[in-house]
This record gives sequence, structure tokens and C-alpha cells, in this order.
Amino acid sequence: MNERTPHYDVIVIGGGASGMMAAGRAGALGKKVLLLEKNKQLGEKLKISGGGRCNITNATYDIHELLAFYGKAAPFLFSPFSQFGVKDTFTFFESLGLPLVVQARNRAFPHTEKASDVCNALIAYMKKGKVTIKTGTPVKKITCDDSGITSVVTGEGTYTAEKYILATGGLSHPETGSTGDGFKWLSEIGYTIKKPTPTIVPLAVSDEWVHMLSGVSLSFMKITFFLDDKKAFSKTGKVLFTHFGLSGPLILNSAVKIGEMLEGGRVTAKIDAYPDTEIGALDKNITKTFDLYKNKMLKNILKEIVPEGMAPAIAHLLSGIGLDTKVHSITKEQRRIIVDTLKGLPITVTSLMGYDRAVVADGGIALEDINMKTMQTKRFSNLLVTGDLLHINRPTGGQSLQLCWTTGYVAGSNV
Repeated sequence: MNERTPHYDVIVIGGGASGMMAAGRAGALGKKVLLLEKNKQLGEKLKISGGGRCNITNATYDIHELLAFYGKAAPFLFSPFSQFGVKDTFTFFESLGLPLVVQARNRAFPHTEKASDVCNALIAYMKKGKVTIKTGTPVKKITCDDSGITSVVTGEGTYTAEKYILATGGLSHPETGSTGDGFKWLSEIGYTIKKPTPTIVPLAVSDEWVHMLSGVSLSFMKITFFLDDKKAFSKTGKVLFTHFGLSGPLILNSAVKIGEMLEGGRVTAKIDAYPDTEIGALDKNITKTFDLYKNKMLKNILKEIVPEGMAPAIAHLLSGIGLDTKVHSITKEQRRIIVDTLKGLPITVTSLMGYDRAVVADGGIALEDINMKTMQTKRFSNLLVTGDLLHINRPTGGQSLQLCWTTGYVAGSNV
């Protein structure tokens, strides 16, 4: 080894959630650690997570219940989650002076509800462990020989270490620096990488009425998806209308299924704006409202019979009835059209949105190629991989960051 080449016990590439956790943990164990980050600041994606509030984890304490969120990856994750699970995440951030609070759907946030505070706590954790942090330092190349990784080449020079932790993230939110560098490097040194796809991602739809509702969020709606007019599945929950289509937890967590459906045919959907009200009961409710406002025009009383904020879009869908019609002149058949529309608002899904809007993208190194007890790759024992570089599907709601904390901690513990 060239004496001029800086040598460390551990080099961590990537200053996101799992990278900071891994570097901090290794530093806490007394290792000489170098963290390399290509952005000028650490934790760029972490700072925008949870809308800037940072959904740190999901307060599902039973490990079997928790792992069910991760689908086919669950059997591989039992060992790492046994080493550092949800309770450990609560304890860890409390020890850094950042207690967590649990909100709806078991989502846990820092009590300050500021993602920047999470990032600052992790930076303090690394500094306590005397981690050397180099930001604005993109890695150009990773070199290896038959024995393992031999060096990391940057614009500032070459660095070597006993162990290397790759924590560069996947492809979601490329504006934060997640541009697939880790996938490329792993591929270059001989690993097979599953092609990434946006998984937790909004839907693009073609319906004009949806676009008219941009910014409107409705907390309780049922949406049923169809493949070539055959019912596929239904979900009930929060829907956010956007200028391009649909978003919100219900939509984001359905994206994987919908993506598969789009490969098989035409995907449509119907939104039930009143999932707890049967058609007959809704008809009676609307009839009563019509009796109260019988001398008014239909367009002026729509807000009384549709969910808040939806009147402009419903008016667009019902334009064939005649919105200037006085309510007392609405026929039984026309009233039934209104009822059927509210129970089945039509949607045509054109595509999933891209990586720029994805909360999570899958793809990466197959779990079969990783020793999940340590996060070491099986081919090179001195290379460890964490976070979004692992091919794991998971929902939104804290599970993605928990995966980062767990794999980062395990990697940092095993260097």
C-alpha cells in the first residue's frame, strides 16, 4: 500500500440514512471511519422524507407483523431485524435527544416533526465516534481484485480501507443524488443487479376531472381497480388528487400491483366517494337535500351532496344532465346518474409516475448474494451493502427508513 494513500478501518460511501447509521455505529465501536458523500450536505433525501417531517419508523413492535410488510424479503430480514428492530430505533433516537411520537397508522416521527433534526442527530452521532466526513466528494470508481475491494477513487484522491460499506441509495428522488451509482458499481464488479422500477409512486391518469381537483385530499374513499374491465382489487383510505393524477398512502402502496397490471392490459378504476353508504341510502339522502333546495339550480347545490372540495369535478362529470336545471325538475333517472357517479367516479390509469416522484424504487442486489446476518456480500467479505441498494419491496409508512436504520446498524456492527 502506498503510504500516501489514506487508509481507514472502514469507508462508507453514501451519506444518507443507512450510511450515516453505519458510519456512526462503526465509529462508536472505535473504528477509524471515512464517510464519502457526493452532495455538499448529508442526508438530502432524509431531509425531504415524510414531507419534511421524517417518518422514522412504523411502530409495529412484533417482528413477524413488521416483516410481513416486506413481502418476499421477510425470511431474509429476520436476522438483521432481530439485531436492531423498531424498539431499538426508538431507544437509539431517544439516546440522541430526539424522542419519537406515534401518529396515525403507527407512523413514528421525531417529536419536533423536523427531518432536519434527524439528520443533525445522526451527524452528532458520527462526530462523537470521530468519523471523518467528506462531502462534495463523488466516488469515480471502486477497484477490486480476487480478494475483495481494494480502493475507492475520488476526484480528491484514492482511499483504502479494511472494509467498505456501500450505502448510496437507489433511484427514487434523483434530485437528491440517488442516481443509481451503487447499482453501476456493483454491476461493474460482477454482481447481477435487478433492474429497478419505481414501486411506491403516484399514478398518472388521463381524466380531466381528476386534474381539476389538484391539491384536494380526501381521507376516506374506496378505490377499485380493474384490468381489462375485470375487477382486480379494492382498497379504502386517503386519496390525494394531483395535477398529473392520484397520490396518497392508499395509491402509493398499490403501485406495485398496478404496475404489474399495466403490463397486462388496460387499467381503469372507480372511486366510491361514500364507501360507508349503500346506493339506496345515498339516493334517499340526496332526495332529502333536493327537497330542501328544490328551487335552486343543480350547480348551486352540488357542494351539499358531494365530498368537500369535489363540486367542480362532479359538475364536469354531470355536465350532460344540465347544471342549470332547477332541482325540482331533476328526474328520478337523472338523480340515479348522480348517485351512480358518486359511487363510481371513473378513472383511466395511463402509467406509474417516474423516479422523480417515487418515494421508493426497488431493484438492486439480490438478497441471496448477501449474508444478512452481517450485510456482507458473499463474494467479497470486505464489502457490505445497506438500504435501498438491496432488492426489497416495502410500503410507505416508516418501513423504508426502518430498513435503513437496521441494515446500517448491522453493517456498522460487523466491520
